[in-house]
Amino acid sequence: MSTSAIQAKLAELGITLPPLAVPAAAYLPYTRTGNLLFLSGHIAKKDGKPWVGQLGKDVDTATGQAAARAVAIDLLGTLQAAIGDLGKIVRIVKVMSLVNSTSDYTEQHLVTNGCSELLAAVLGDAGKHARSAFGVAQIPMGACVEIELIAEIAD
Repeated sequence: MSTSAIQAKLAELGITLPPLAVPAAAYLPYTRTGNLLFLSGHIAKKDGKPWVGQLGKDVDTATGQAAARAVAIDLLGTLQAAIGDLGKIVRIVKVMSLVNSTSDYTEQHLVTNGCSELLAAVLGDAGKHARSAFGVAQIPMGACVEIELIAEIAD
């Protein structure tokens, strides 16, 4: 998609991309090799703080989807900071989602749709991707969702 089409879609959705977040530990927020850009895991945040909770215990699937959507917005902000122009995205190659969930919760894939659907809405076909969604016992800072991605970037 063109830069102007992406910006128009973000405006239509009422989304303002956040600035690049400072890593919470000893890692880089992103790294590039060739035309691939690897974004470190981003945790769900609400009102600037970790969006805590466990799916299947105190967070329902719809709320988990909203948290995953919030992560997608942060990921787009990191992409913007990394490449300066979201129009340079050839495609989102892969998304990996970790969902803080109880052992009997089985809707991690539905939670992750909150991220996947937003990426496709903003980036069109370039936002459609392969993905994995895992249930995990805990995520840093008690966050309910953490997502990382790999993007192919034009030269």
